[in-house]
Amino acid sequence: MKESGQFKKRNPVRLIGLLGTEPATTAALPRGTRPVIGVLAGAGIGREIIGAALHVLQSVEQALDLRCEVRHGGLIGEEAVAECGKWLPEETMKFCAGVFQDGGAILNGPGGGRYVYDLRRRFDLFCKFVPVQPAPELAGAGRIAPRFLKDVDLLIVRDNTGGVYQGQWGDRATDQGRVAEHSFLYSEGELKRLVEVAARAAAGRRGGLHVIIKDGGVPTVTALWREVGRAAARKHGLEAQFMNIDLAAYEVIQNPARFDVIVTPNLFGDILADICGVLVSSRGVTFSGNFDPHGHGVYQTNHGCAHDLVGMDVANPAGQILSLAMLLRESFGLEEATGLIEGSLAETWRAGWRTADLAEPGCKILGTKAMAGKVAEQILRAAESKRPRKAWAGASAAALTPSSGFAARPAIRQ
Repeated sequence: MKESGQFKKRNPVRLIGLLGTEPATTAALPRGTRPVIGVLAGAGIGREIIGAALHVLQSVEQALDLRCEVRHGGLIGEEAVAECGKWLPEETMKFCAGVFQDGGAILNGPGGGRYVYDLRRRFDLFCKFVPVQPAPELAGAGRIAPRFLKDVDLLIVRDNTGGVYQGQWGDRATDQGRVAEHSFLYSEGELKRLVEVAARAAAGRRGGLHVIIKDGGVPTVTALWREVGRAAARKHGLEAQFMNIDLAAYEVIQNPARFDVIVTPNLFGDILADICGVLVSSRGVTFSGNFDPHGHGVYQTNHGCAHDLVGMDVANPAGQILSLAMLLRESFGLEEATGLIEGSLAETWRAGWRTADLAEPGCKILGTKAMAGKVAEQILRAAESKRPRKAWAGASAAALTPSSGFAARPAIRQ
């Protein structure tokens, strides 16, 4: 077993570059091009945290002289079911298809129910990337002692289009009562394309690849994951480590620094991503990106609709803000914008401003809108401090390069 201190250090890459042969969106956005961002606000706290993220985006646009084309889509999830009886309405599918056709990306609020599973199947968003890197600014806000989180930097690569969540189900009456049925499968082809992505990621990071399985519980599926995992690892000069989901859930908390890249079936990845919310101090800080083979992306938080928090202005917008940062980097190559958002959020936390889920002694509690406002203010402050005074008026986004040092801490490593 290679532990974190023994991993070979390699240069990080943009995640969409790992998806396959020349994804359409791997190149940086040409100067003068307006990024197209499709927004699906979602249900529950969706509108509140999406509103917070868009407030932050407006500050980035102002700071970098950047102009985005923001398009707002229709209903999703529970609200869509109440309105038209479908988790993913036809109108919303057409909206997403139009955004992708124009080279854009989707910023997605929580939807609930079958929405995300139907969306991923409809657009073949087979690969979900979940970066997990605890922020040092939140070291005192979590439930794990900071010394155990010092070297934690892992990436979950999760299947989205196979397995339990994309199976077949139903129920029927029998002489013994009702029977609920659910069946699912994995094909060799769909596993190869996912595990290949994870192996590329591990080869470009620290060389560690864990494949999550369940030997006794799903033996034939596990055997296929083992076979495909070994072949992909061998191709990239790696040694795949196989771990049962129950042990993995324990080890992610007990020894998180041992992991580099984790590749996992749909259900197991869902569990592990939520567990990793403990590592980053709150589920409200978690985020991810979902991609098709061509690099079209849907970016989201990893938490749910939180209907019990609706209208209370207490939801943590950080995960949605970080999903926006991921969108700008991955889909458009806007490294300076991403660094500005990540660094400003970190500086806001460092200054003691927190939402209630991240409270610790001495901090100052803010609501959803006020927290977004603090981050937006910090973005403008950071941009002004880095831009030459005489060149401020009329300066273009080109004056703010990825090397201009906006981030108060290193950008989230991927």
